Amino acid sequence: MSLFDPAPGLGPDLREELKHDTQRPLAERMRPESLEEYVGQEHILGPGKPLRVQIEKDRLTSIILWGPPGTGKTTLATLIARHTRCAFVPFSAVLSGIKEIKEVMVQAERHRRGGMRTVLFVDEIHRFNKAQQDAFLPYVEKGDIILVGATTENPSFEVISALLSRSKVYALRPLSQEETLILLKRALPVAGVEAEDALLEQIALYAGGDARTAYNILEIAAAASEDGVLRPQAVEDAVQRKMLLYDKGGEEHFNLISALHKSVRSSDPDAALYWLARMLEAGEDRMYIARRLVRMAVEDIGLADPRAVEQAIACMQTVHFLGVPEGDQALAQAAIYLAMAPKSDAAYRALAAAQELVRERPPEAIPMQLRNAPTRAMKEWGYSQGYEHAHTQESGLTAMECLPTALSGTRFYEPTSRGTEARIRERLEEIRKWVAERRAGPKS
Repeated sequence: MSLFDPAPGLGPDLREELKHDTQRPLAERMRPESLEEYVGQEHILGPGKPLRVQIEKDRLTSIILWGPPGTGKTTLATLIARHTRCAFVPFSAVLSGIKEIKEVMVQAERHRRGGMRTVLFVDEIHRFNKAQQDAFLPYVEKGDIILVGATTENPSFEVISALLSRSKVYALRPLSQEETLILLKRALPVAGVEAEDALLEQIALYAGGDARTAYNILEIAAAASEDGVLRPQAVEDAVQRKMLLYDKGGEEHFNLISALHKSVRSSDPDAALYWLARMLEAGEDRMYIARRLVRMAVEDIGLADPRAVEQAIACMQTVHFLGVPEGDQALAQAAIYLAMAPKSDAAYRALAAAQELVRERPPEAIPMQLRNAPTRAMKEWGYSQGYEHAHTQESGLTAMECLPTALSGTRFYEPTSRGTEARIRERLEEIRKWVAERRAGPKS
């Protein structure tokens, strides 16, 4: 049978034989044969849900399956081909290039002319570059293939817009602990062991929503169980440590730093420590975390606590000096300090407002009183005329206008009444009142 033959269901005898083929990984042996056996993703595969309806009515269009590892993307693609009775072509972005794409498309076009549709399953489609993804477009548009792409990365960033606009994206979710438990109980006879529910629940917890990880733990632990009964020690040995879902270059990387940032902004030190611990355990670059803590200090705390940026910079230097793991404590200390500090983004917003005005308006002339006059000619032209030196004034203040005339009175910075910024606000109000009175002149 070639890759281009229809994907048939397995007969009961062959299916049972494959399940007990110990040369194949347990995860492979446990692949479901029907949508009824498929566990999880009820939000798209439950009765009446969009993808389920498309499959059952054989009206499938090109789709992108986006989700974490072990959520059933490859299995779902195989079931789609089987239920729609299409030719099924598995394609790996790691092993294939444009030459292989074109060869497959020629065959797919022949099948279409013969009345047979082709489901082209592209695993890890995000690994294809733009030129390779472009090669699919004409065949998707002509209907020669139904493209089913699988990716762990956000397709908005990793799949070209032309291909994305011709495909429906379905987001797959990590399996719940209950769903993983269902799969593990089904796999016990195939793995050749018995196990208490509590132990299976522990495996499901360790797996973190990844069915393949759950199967692998069960398979390794089962191999170490001599009497056919799963033991806690065997599971602990198989797990060693919880493998956290994390890709330093992918979406989860940005989701976690976002969670840390927003927890600090929300003054929740416990949540901040949790997300920080997640990043540390996943092996995140410590200096990257330190840089982001510095950003939090200037963006979300600002002048409400001017020492926050000092603490963040000190943390960065400590992490650089001590390294791992000693420097991790500095990260924790800084995260707690920033979470507990009074918050203000007034300075952040003030700069943004000034930049927006600068972009929208033509540049205003620099007032003459603010210009230096290093030459006699420049003095004659009026440079520096009207300049008032604050240090020569008893109050240390001047009423001199420092903005261009057209922008006189414009305000960008409005401090909050939180932390140190409350004192800054009081001082700024005093200065603005004093300047306004001097500029208004003596009352008649």
